[in-house]
Amino acid sequence: MKQKICLITGVGGATGAAIARRFSQDGYKVAMLARKRERLERLEQEIKSSKAYVCDVGNLDALTQTIESVRIDLGEPIVLVHNAVSETFATFLDADPTALERNFRVNTTSLLYLARALVPTMIDSGGGAIVVTGNTSSLRGVPNYALFAPTKAAQRILAQSLARELGPLRIHVGYVTIDAAIDAPWLGEDGRTRPAWLEPPEGWKYRRDEYFAHADAIAAEVFHIAHQHPSTWSFDHIIRPFAEKW
Repeated sequence: MKQKICLITGVGGATGAAIARRFSQDGYKVAMLARKRERLERLEQEIKSSKAYVCDVGNLDALTQTIESVRIDLGEPIVLVHNAVSETFATFLDADPTALERNFRVNTTSLLYLARALVPTMIDSGGGAIVVTGNTSSLRGVPNYALFAPTKAAQRILAQSLARELGPLRIHVGYVTIDAAIDAPWLGEDGRTRPAWLEPPEGWKYRRDEYFAHADAIAAEVFHIAHQHPSTWSFDHIIRPFAEKW
């Protein structure tokens, strides 16, 4: 990888920000895409060699324009981390059916657009990496996930198709299934106080900070997958806290 430029979608205050920090620490220029300008601009000040791009990846025209802006400002990304997510949690009878299409655009169609835009340069450069963050919904459907799980399952299958097509071209595609609640700042100012619905079950013998996946630890795994030796590439990478029941 000659150019150390990484494009990350869905850079929020938890996983996305942690991924941006991890790549920055290794000398990457980092393009951070998300919808919230204020948070992005704050992260741009905090993270070395990062640049913020306000973009709703579900708006495919805006996404295409943003990719061009990244090229002009930073150069050609050689690593893509697709972390953006749109989700709906409600019964299929109660939820707005149009949410399914919205979730599909953000979770799956935008990945296709990103790959089509960035892969040609990766091929010309002799390699690259695409890492997609997913969750257990990509593997099974459960109640109240009918407008969400299908989009994550499609996302994983798209990533798998890309992996099998691009692997021989030395472009590594990996899918990280995060089977856990993530330790996000908004779950409590002290990082431990949680809303009641996020508390571990009564009688749970582990501490709360052991029940949630830490964003920095997730970022370390994403970085590792993007830099695996080509003789030991992985595709399905499932991570969960040691205390998680599965």
